[in-house]
Amino acid sequence: MSEASSEAMSGLDSEPNSASPLRVRIAPSGFEFAAEPTQSILEAALRAGIRLPSSCRNGTCRACLCRLASGSIRYRIEWPGLSPDEKDEGYLLPCVACAQSDLEIVAPGARRQD
Repeated sequence: MSEASSEAMSGLDSEPNSASPLRVRIAPSGFEFAAEPTQSILEAALRAGIRLPSSCRNGTCRACLCRLASGSIRYRIEWPGLSPDEKDEGYLLPCVACAQSDLEIVAPGARRQD
């Protein structure tokens, strides 16, 4: 993972860098949606009609665990339920992560809402 991506995942990072919506692409499904820098990736996906696995929505249950393929994020909470190794390997919790750039995430469990 690049140094910039690693830094962007380190916790409560800098304030959102843009007021315009960012693009989030989900692999392998190819789903795409817009996300505001102030809303969680999970919230943005749900608003776009895309369901990601989730349960607690506060970063503790890890049901939404997926991997960041490209882009940068920041967390709404100081330390989400990830180990340092998981963070270094690019894992994220979309229920408490906010996009700070266009993103691609790997979330095999993503589905269109019925």
